[in-house]
Amino acid sequence: MTTEAVTLFLALLAVGAEVATATAVVLFVGGRFSPTLRNLGRQAVEAVAPSALSLAAVVAAVCTAGSLYLSEVAEFTPCKLCWYQRYAMYPLVPILGLAAWKGLTRLRPYAFALATIGSMISVYHILVERGIVKESTSCDPTNPCSLIWVKRLGYLTIPTMALSGFLLILTLLAVSWARNRSAGSSDSELARSEVHGHH
Repeated sequence: MTTEAVTLFLALLAVGAEVATATAVVLFVGGRFSPTLRNLGRQAVEAVAPSALSLAAVVAAVCTAGSLYLSEVAEFTPCKLCWYQRYAMYPLVPILGLAAWKGLTRLRPYAFALATIGSMISVYHILVERGIVKESTSCDPTNPCSLIWVKRLGYLTIPTMALSGFLLILTLLAVSWARNRSAGSSDSELARSEVHGHH
């Protein structure tokens, strides 16, 4: 498989992640105004939530594999900001994998924090790439952070793809949390109705 084919595949995965994230945002925001969207949002949470942590682990693993392919096979040298994004992404694979496998929901805040930090670094890197923010002097002049190794579909660069992955992970974590909250509220309602029933 050529580098061209792999980067196109990764770009298409990034577009899929962006569509899924945008859909979740529309359902969440629109659900506050539209009963139909609220209903659709509830159904989506119920459908996705049981496997949300597993899906998030898969997203982190694919992002990790993609970044390793780009540096080890395609030989695109990671810049300093790329490394920072890797530091945020790579630990998500074992953290989310363990959370999904063992049902350790208490690991979610750590995953959420890492994905949030990673997203912010990705946004900063995109701004540097586009020349909106001046490149930091800490960036290596021989391998600048503003250097664009990949650009697919007119806008997808390496940090843009990373951002798409981080945002989808955050969305899946939010879905996992939403289900726990709704399950908790329905349990408390059931308990209240039982108490009233005894009276």
